Amino acid sequence: MGTIALNPERYPGVAGKVSGQNGGQPAARTALRPMNEMSDAEVMLLAGTGDDSAFGYLVEKFRRPIISFMYRMTHNQAIAEELAQEVFLRVYRSRSSYQAEAKFSTWLYRIATNLAVNHARDSRSERTAPTVNLDEPDPETGTTPDVADATPTIEADILREERMAAIRKHVMALPERQRVAVLMHKYQGLDYKEIGKVLKLSESATKSLLFRAYETLRERLKEFV
Repeated sequence: MGTIALNPERYPGVAGKVSGQNGGQPAARTALRPMNEMSDAEVMLLAGTGDDSAFGYLVEKFRRPIISFMYRMTHNQAIAEELAQEVFLRVYRSRSSYQAEAKFSTWLYRIATNLAVNHARDSRSERTAPTVNLDEPDPETGTTPDVADATPTIEADILREERMAAIRKHVMALPERQRVAVLMHKYQGLDYKEIGKVLKLSESATKSLLFRAYETLRERLKEFV
């Protein structure tokens, strides 16, 4: 399992690298269950007590999903990694005040979404025509979330490329909240309730938001259906 390089100056108390292993924990850890048997919120509460191995466990568990989410929001690997680092920095800074009022992942994605949206707004004037890579292989896993043709012909390849380009174009053209909801729903696997908590919407409002987004995509992509 990989590790994320952490700047010790940004994460005081944590070594240059952390991992999901249970090494280096304070004595109090020995009386607790293994972290992989705890909920993420419980692990975060443990991190709030000063257990840096708990923080490392969460970084290890959520690093790839958060970088992937940021990559789909920014289409830039370096920026995605930088923003992901900022996400975990904020988690680290908030560890002592964290309250398990919702799933840890919901809280984490809310931080990530706010950062991604703010970044998009801040950089909007600096961007040229976006180079959208929504369905290119995940830089972390090398996989694509969309179904590939099993036996592609040249015609099938061309059609698929056109379809992928159209999907990328129209997903990124959605209104901001619809786009974020679709990315979390389709690519991050969050359910309606989780997305609603991230966006501070009711579950029914979230369903409506996604319904409108998918209806828009269905209409704009009907030539490929």
